[in-house]
Amino acid sequence: MKVNIYNQKNEKSGTMELPDRIFKVEWNPDLVHRALAALLSNRRQPWAHTKDRSEVSGGGRKPWRQKGTGRARHGSIRSPLWKGGGVTFGPRKERNYFKKINKKMNQKAIFSILSNKLESHELKIIDSFGAEILKTKKAAEILKKIIQDNSSILIIPSSEQVKIKKAVTNIKKVDALSPLSLNVYDLLKYKNIILEKKAVEEIEKTYKLIS
Repeated sequence: MKVNIYNQKNEKSGTMELPDRIFKVEWNPDLVHRALAALLSNRRQPWAHTKDRSEVSGGGRKPWRQKGTGRARHGSIRSPLWKGGGVTFGPRKERNYFKKINKKMNQKAIFSILSNKLESHELKIIDSFGAEILKTKKAAEILKKIIQDNSSILIIPSSEQVKIKKAVTNIKKVDALSPLSLNVYDLLKYKNIILEKKAVEEIEKTYKLIS
């Protein structure tokens, strides 16, 4: 598949051949949803935690003798029946939210999103970001020329451009992602994707073994 390449002024600077196995994959919303659900679930941490009767403070002795007081019998103030006692059936931090999705399915979901973005004209390839985008002000000017509306942008530079993420951190609705760590969440979160020419080669090389 042949596509146009643009420079930082949003002017056509040439063409390049994109691999069909990455950028010409049929849109599969069910697979994308499954990959996204697995990713978000695996990121989830079980913060909610209640203490059971073995974890709450309190003496281990019997609060009063078994018989002769006229009161109900109790064995410990740690009982869930008491104020400050343990909680029965409360949320526990040991809960596991892990969902498995194999690498081939996750890869195909990523390719499906990239293909859909390209087909919807929401993915643009530029020849190089160069050193100019390392400054926030310059980065904002370049992005405004490439994506002229006010929609969100995800930049995928080559892995060598490690300082781009820092340059765009303070720009609203803009983020940068390494081509070596693509994921369905970030690809879906941003409407437009700007892909550096060299990053295309890195994506093809990185995902070459899982096909």
